[in-house]
Amino acid sequence: MSTDGQIHALEQKIKGLIQDDPEVFLVEIKIKPTNNIKIFLDADHGISIEKLIQYNRRLYKDLEESQLYGEDFSLEVSSPGLDEPLRMHRQYLKNVGRPVEVLQQDGVKIEGKLLSVTDEEIVVEEEKGKGKKKTVISHTVPLAQVKATKIQVKF
Repeated sequence: MSTDGQIHALEQKIKGLIQDDPEVFLVEIKIKPTNNIKIFLDADHGISIEKLIQYNRRLYKDLEESQLYGEDFSLEVSSPGLDEPLRMHRQYLKNVGRPVEVLQQDGVKIEGKLLSVTDEEIVVEEEKGKGKKKTVISHTVPLAQVKATKIQVKF
């Protein structure tokens, strides 16, 4: 079976697993040639480690029984880490209000707070300077111009 076929089969299995929890959604599936399968799940209000473990065990058992990969595969089910860019509209929505770094297709970076998200664009509020010289710039970026958006951790 081709990689696309494998990904499609996995998508169907995962959708069956998460169908009872509408807050949980599939972000991405990665399959390495060594049959190392990585599934990234997220939820509108975050997903717990316990829930990820449950999905991992259920999916692993299902894959073993179906023999989709024979006996030679590894499975990781996790949430996307902070190093992973946002990939889906739902991820943008859940992160409104958080600091982000947006890399545009032309190489320009914008760092600021994600203010809003529509189907076509995002609005990021950037602060420049400090004190009396502080200015706030609002950037409206069409999603088609976004190459990658990552959540920034500020301390």
